[in-house]
Amino acid sequence: MIDEALARWKRHPAALAVGIALVAVALAVLPFALTANFGTTWVRITNFAILYIFLALGLNIVVGFAGLLDLGYIAFYAVGAYAYALLASPHFGLHLPFWAILPIGAAVAAIFGILLGAPTLKLRGDYLAIVTLGFGEIVRIFLNNLDQPVNITNGPRGIARIDPVRIDGVSFGVTDRLGGLVVTGPIKYYYLLLALVVVVIFINVRLQNSRIGRAWEAIREDEVAARAMGISTVHMKLLAFAMGACFGGIAGGMFAAIQTFISPESFVLVESVMVLAMVVLGGMGNIWGVILGALLLSFVPEILRFTVEPLQRQLFGRMLVEPEVIRMLIFGFALVLIMILRPGGLWPSAVRKRELAARDGAAPR
Repeated sequence: MIDEALARWKRHPAALAVGIALVAVALAVLPFALTANFGTTWVRITNFAILYIFLALGLNIVVGFAGLLDLGYIAFYAVGAYAYALLASPHFGLHLPFWAILPIGAAVAAIFGILLGAPTLKLRGDYLAIVTLGFGEIVRIFLNNLDQPVNITNGPRGIARIDPVRIDGVSFGVTDRLGGLVVTGPIKYYYLLLALVVVVIFINVRLQNSRIGRAWEAIREDEVAARAMGISTVHMKLLAFAMGACFGGIAGGMFAAIQTFISPESFVLVESVMVLAMVVLGGMGNIWGVILGALLLSFVPEILRFTVEPLQRQLFGRMLVEPEVIRMLIFGFALVLIMILRPGGLWPSAVRKRELAARDGAAPR
């Protein structure tokens, strides 16, 4: 249904332009509408939803484009966050500006992606999942213990008083004690994150429609055939891990700037599973489906959080079960139901739709 609507829009450029303009206006006024009705709480939730879009798009390169199962993706998120924290906090006495730190965090995360990809080039499926899961836990454990004999990460205590985004020479925000201009408040962060995610989406679209994207798709479908066609599967796999990790590092840096405090407990396995669920639920390999999955899995739990407790009190006059338990039960049941009814995801890619149609013996819709 969504694909058909987009196809109709593409046949009418004027309608497509109007649709894009309406979406842009809606996104521009969204934080003010949320603040007027709910305060800044939902603006902060929206900011974290955008961060999950970063993560989901990065993991989609590895899982959706290249077909490599990664259960330790949150490690790159952690690397980016700690790179930002160490370079923009009193921990080492460094207070570098945002525009200098973010590329460093992305580059360090990309290096870690290559370090993960290099020894796992011949692994597929369950074996690759186990290795990447272990990698994610190893990174978290290292961060938890690198406080002695030399205190690098401050261990389980985490790093506090992280500088918010500081942009020297740009009149955005307020001047801080270091002479730069600092971004303050969830609304300003919303626009900064929105601008960054538009760039990330553009890069993803260009990658998918490039020779590199087609090479990843060939590896995903049949690695032996791809190698026979002259595709360097080693280089393409390493590039997929590096590119995916790069986006995770950017998201981690923004997370550290927004929170101004990070600890290893922010980067547990559950976060990796959640990001993978966003990719699978939305539709592996489809950029817009992945964005849809990230938004749903970011907002639905929060909506349930605010509705489960009042509903119990209204129906029974008191709390019978902890809201968190009911929230996760409803959330889990909804995920299972959706995956049964839509095994290709809510918005599957064209290739995935053809695969499901061939398996079911029906023509793709």
